[in-house]
Amino acid sequence: MIYYRTRSQMDAEDLCQDVFLRAFKHIGRLASPALFRSWLYSIAVNRVRDHHRRQRIKSMFGMVSVDEEGFQESEEMATPPEAAQQLARDKFWDRVRDIMARLPRMEREVFYLRFFDQLSIKEITEAMHKNESTIKTHLYRALGKVKAAAEAAGLGEEIL
Repeated sequence: MIYYRTRSQMDAEDLCQDVFLRAFKHIGRLASPALFRSWLYSIAVNRVRDHHRRQRIKSMFGMVSVDEEGFQESEEMATPPEAAQQLARDKFWDRVRDIMARLPRMEREVFYLRFFDQLSIKEITEAMHKNESTIKTHLYRALGKVKAAAEAAGLGEEIL
């Protein structure tokens, strides 16, 4: 989940370590063991948001680039199975990222949590500290926008 949102293995590893350290430190605050998964996702989502906020601030001062290529591994680091398959896969995920980037932040986050991270609606409400109707509304809107954008981009069945 963190890697997909940062697109950087190094940042994802650092953030994962931070998430688990925070979880370990504050495990006593967890009200019920049944809430552990959504609680852990809540910590992770907040850490990723903090990370992106810091990156934006650093970029304002010219300390780091936050363009999309800055977060991707180089081609030398990745060993593709076959060039044609890898190009098709990269093209597909570039289109998916473009579609997701067009969504408002809340709709994008709900969509990620539901379909990429496979959290239930209840787990999403707990992780994001929102009520169920708000989550369902954002998810419904995101689904409509993703479906329309996917059809327009020619992804159709591939993404839906």
